[in-house]
Amino acid sequence: MSAPGISVVICAYTEDRWADVLAAVSSVRAQSRPALETLLVVDHNEALRERLAKEYEEAGGVRVLANAGPRGLSAGRNTGIAASRGEVVAFLDDDAVAERDWLRHFAEGYADPRVMAVGGRTVPVWASGRRPAWFPEEFDWVVGCTYKGLPRGRVRVRNVLGGNASFRRSAFDAAGGFATGIGRDGGERPLGCEETELCIRLTRARPDAVLLIDDRAVIHHRVPEAREHFAYFRARAYAEGLSKALVARSAGADKGLESERRYAARVLPAGVARGLRDALLARPGGAGRAGAIVAGVLTAAGGYVVGSVRARRGGATLSVPPATAAGGTAGARGTPEPHGTAGTHGTAVTHGAAETRGEGGADV
Repeated sequence: MSAPGISVVICAYTEDRWADVLAAVSSVRAQSRPALETLLVVDHNEALRERLAKEYEEAGGVRVLANAGPRGLSAGRNTGIAASRGEVVAFLDDDAVAERDWLRHFAEGYADPRVMAVGGRTVPVWASGRRPAWFPEEFDWVVGCTYKGLPRGRVRVRNVLGGNASFRRSAFDAAGGFATGIGRDGGERPLGCEETELCIRLTRARPDAVLLIDDRAVIHHRVPEAREHFAYFRARAYAEGLSKALVARSAGADKGLESERRYAARVLPAGVARGLRDALLARPGGAGRAGAIVAGVLTAAGGYVVGSVRARRGGATLSVPPATAAGGTAGARGTPEPHGTAGTHGTAVTHGAAETRGEGGADV
């Protein structure tokens, strides 16, 4: 089987990340296995779109698009999916750079026709130059990175993490695109889990689907100084709980929380024990890491309770674009179509639900 053509989608929303966006595109253009194309989708920022269009007007293989849907990362990704031409669509965060063999490792995973998604490993690049001593590796999902406790190698998973992921186009044809109302749009509360909800929806639409993570497909994700503080850690953990409540309502608690239960039962207690051991041995940050894990769990649990109450009252809804809009199967590939009303699996569906831009959660 020949290797699939891969379109890479990078969603951008602020000129504050100008240098990061250019670095992300450069890392894609330097791949050992070339991308079919790179699509830069700009989220409701015309000044940034015009600036990027001018920057890449003479660059072959780079297209700059405006988000054709409501504000937010999910709609931006759906715009990129609909406009792309590749058999596989990969996603890279706008503040990350991919290692040279990133796409090669993705492509290898699709040799098996059952594979519908392949994700990779995301390494944090701390603005201060080093990990804060109190910050537990088990919570690296707070800053959008691969966290301690995930399996190593190329392994089957429930879901991939959105900032370093790829999907076969037929996955979107089968399940639709990323749901709005659960992702990110530059607001103050950093929600997430849109990729988790999509992956669960995909495996329900295609029970034979295989989803993989290959930890050789590495990207390096910049962590700004503001996210190195406990206030952000706490806010992100609370938002994760809110998001998980929406996912559980959509997919059912058994599927929506199965990975989280294993994570809470096995990975986190071991992290607390390591932190306490390091504290007893007078190693820096041990007590802080143990305390942060406990605080993170309690805060996320509080967010989940609040989110569950809101969901039951109908205060939070998801909007899922149908397969024809997300995957371009209606004979109009390359032209984003409007978002539809095809909700599934008990998800309440609306148009234009508000999103909040944050980082990927503890989902795999």
